[in-house]
Amino acid sequence: MSSYVGENKEFARQYLAGELEVELTPQGTLAERLRAGGSGIPAVYTPAGVGTLVADGGLPWRYNADGSVAVASPAKETRGFRGQEYVLEEGIVTDFALVRAAKGDRHGNLVFDASARNFNPLCAMAGRITIAEVEELVEPGELDPEQVHTPGVFVQRVVEVGTAGKGIEKRTVRERAAASPVSGPGHQPMEG
Repeated sequence: MSSYVGENKEFARQYLAGELEVELTPQGTLAERLRAGGSGIPAVYTPAGVGTLVADGGLPWRYNADGSVAVASPAKETRGFRGQEYVLEEGIVTDFALVRAAKGDRHGNLVFDASARNFNPLCAMAGRITIAEVEELVEPGELDPEQVHTPGVFVQRVVEVGTAGKGIEKRTVRERAAASPVSGPGHQPMEG
């Protein structure tokens, strides 16, 4: 299950060759399904996907080697509330969840940095067994309870991994050229 798998050529090759079964779901729906599963809620209604193959079924989940569809998504229950149509999406509970936090204690209380807070807390909640990689392991009581994003009740294992070797998948910045005065149409040099 995923909302986005882009720019991974090996993943695309495996999916199109029928080696992987993939259920693509809208990102907000994926987040809500994880939250629901982690909270013990069996399903939720969402307007995302109404009138599309997400609701109507037929999205290719797995292909045959010849390119034909081996497994397609089933149609989902829809229901109207106050004049708007919604799709019923099942909560997600996983056997294992692997998350990475900036800080954590041995009781499993976790603090995430920036965008790592988007999905990691939800994934931690949804796992029957959650393993947290933490960059900095601190002693119980050192984390401000108001700053904990995931309480230890959702985490069964904590592994300190540090920050060494923490690379990025794709470089998204480049060296800047030497600063030069702005010139060109519409730009006048400043006098002063």
